[in-house]
Amino acid sequence: MTFDDLVFPIEKDQPFVETMLTQAVRGYLDQKVKIRGYIHPSCPFQTGVTSFILVRDDQSCCFGPGAALYDCIIVDMVPGRTTNFTPKPIAVEGVLKFREFKDLDGKHLAVYHLDGEAVE
Repeated sequence: MTFDDLVFPIEKDQPFVETMLTQAVRGYLDQKVKIRGYIHPSCPFQTGVTSFILVRDDQSCCFGPGAALYDCIIVDMVPGRTTNFTPKPIAVEGVLKFREFKDLDGKHLAVYHLDGEAVE
Protein backbone atom coordinates (compact mmCIF):
# COMPACT_ATOMS: atom_id res chain seq x y z
CA MET A 1 0.00 0.00 0.00
CA THR A 2 1.00 3.66 -0.23
CA PHE A 3 0.22 6.76 1.76
CA ASP A 4 -2.26 7.64 -1.02
CA ASP A 5 -4.39 4.72 0.21
CA LEU A 6 -4.73 6.42 3.60
CA VAL A 7 -6.07 9.77 2.37
CA PHE A 8 -9.46 10.94 3.65
CA PRO A 9 -11.32 14.21 3.09
CA ILE A 10 -10.30 16.88 5.57
CA GLU A 11 -9.70 20.59 5.10
CA LYS A 12 -6.61 22.29 6.47
CA ASP A 13 -7.17 23.19 10.15
CA GLN A 14 -10.49 21.30 10.20
CA PRO A 15 -10.91 19.28 13.41
CA PHE A 16 -10.67 15.54 12.83
CA VAL A 17 -13.55 13.19 13.63
CA GLU A 18 -13.35 9.44 13.10
CA THR A 19 -16.27 9.46 10.66
CA MET A 20 -13.96 11.18 8.14
CA LEU A 21 -12.23 7.85 7.53
CA THR A 22 -13.49 6.41 4.25
CA GLN A 23 -14.64 2.82 3.79
CA ALA A 24 -11.54 2.24 1.66
CA VAL A 25 -9.29 3.42 4.51
CA ARG A 26 -11.23 1.35 7.04
CA GLY A 27 -10.56 -1.71 4.88
CA TYR A 28 -6.85 -1.44 5.70
CA LEU A 29 -7.31 -1.12 9.45
CA ASP A 30 -6.44 -4.14 11.57
CA GLN A 31 -4.82 -5.71 8.50
CA LYS A 32 -1.20 -6.60 7.84
CA VAL A 33 0.21 -4.05 5.41
CA LYS A 34 3.54 -3.02 3.93
CA ILE A 35 4.10 0.69 3.32
CA ARG A 36 7.08 2.73 2.15
CA GLY A 37 8.14 6.02 3.66
CA TYR A 38 10.83 7.74 5.68
CA ILE A 39 11.72 7.76 9.35
CA HIS A 40 11.01 11.28 10.59
CA PRO A 41 14.33 12.93 11.51
CA SER A 42 13.10 13.63 15.06
CA CYS A 43 14.05 10.03 15.93
CA PRO A 44 16.56 10.39 18.82
CA PHE A 45 18.42 7.12 18.20
CA GLN A 46 20.53 5.78 15.35
CA THR A 47 20.37 2.07 16.25
CA GLY A 48 18.00 -0.12 18.20
CA VAL A 49 15.02 2.08 17.30
CA THR A 50 11.78 0.66 18.70
CA SER A 51 9.44 3.56 17.95
CA PHE A 52 9.40 6.21 15.22
CA ILE A 53 7.20 8.27 12.97
CA LEU A 54 6.92 7.05 9.38
CA VAL A 55 6.22 9.93 6.99
CA ARG A 56 5.22 10.12 3.34
CA ASP A 57 8.32 11.96 2.14
CA ASP A 58 11.70 13.09 3.39
CA GLN A 59 10.57 16.62 4.21
CA SER A 60 10.61 17.25 7.95
CA CYS A 61 7.24 19.04 7.81
CA CYS A 62 5.16 15.84 7.65
CA PHE A 63 4.38 15.57 11.36
CA GLY A 64 3.00 18.14 13.76
CA PRO A 65 0.96 21.31 13.38
CA GLY A 66 -0.10 21.98 9.81
CA ALA A 67 0.76 18.51 8.48
CA ALA A 68 -1.87 16.30 6.86
CA LEU A 69 -3.02 13.66 9.33
CA TYR A 70 -2.81 10.95 6.69
CA ASP A 71 0.84 11.69 5.86
CA CYS A 72 2.28 10.03 8.96
CA ILE A 73 2.05 6.78 10.88
CA ILE A 74 3.34 6.22 14.39
CA VAL A 75 5.26 2.95 14.38
CA ASP A 76 5.97 0.88 17.47
CA MET A 77 8.01 -2.19 16.70
CA VAL A 78 6.66 -5.41 18.18
CA PRO A 79 8.63 -6.77 21.16
CA GLY A 80 12.03 -8.07 20.16
CA ARG A 81 12.15 -6.11 16.87
CA THR A 82 14.12 -2.94 16.20
CA THR A 83 15.42 -0.96 13.26
CA ASN A 84 18.13 1.61 12.58
CA PHE A 85 17.61 5.23 11.59
CA THR A 86 18.29 6.00 7.95
CA PRO A 87 17.53 9.03 5.80
CA LYS A 88 16.75 6.65 2.92
CA PRO A 89 13.26 5.31 2.16
CA ILE A 90 12.20 2.19 4.04
CA ALA A 91 9.33 -0.28 3.87
CA VAL A 92 7.58 -1.20 7.11
CA GLU A 93 5.41 -4.27 7.48
CA GLY A 94 2.92 -4.78 10.28
CA VAL A 95 -0.65 -4.35 11.41
CA LEU A 96 -2.21 -0.95 10.72
CA LYS A 97 -4.48 0.50 13.41
CA PHE A 98 -6.56 3.60 14.00
CA ARG A 99 -5.17 5.32 17.09
CA GLU A 100 -5.55 9.00 17.82
CA PHE A 101 -2.47 10.93 18.94
CA LYS A 102 -3.14 14.46 20.15
CA ASP A 103 -1.05 17.35 21.40
CA LEU A 104 -1.58 18.92 24.83
CA ASP A 105 -4.29 21.17 23.40
CA GLY A 106 -6.25 18.18 22.08
CA LYS A 107 -5.36 18.76 18.41
CA HIS A 108 -4.75 15.61 16.39
CA LEU A 109 -1.16 15.05 15.23
CA ALA A 110 -1.67 11.49 13.95
CA VAL A 111 -4.47 8.97 13.56
CA TYR A 112 -2.61 5.92 12.24
CA HIS A 113 -0.48 3.47 14.17
CA LEU A 114 1.48 0.47 12.96
CA ASP A 115 2.64 -2.50 15.02
CA GLY A 116 5.91 -2.87 13.12
CA GLU A 117 7.04 -6.42 12.48
CA ALA A 118 9.77 -5.82 9.90
CA VAL A 119 11.65 -2.94 8.29
CA GLU A 120 13.45 -3.19 4.95
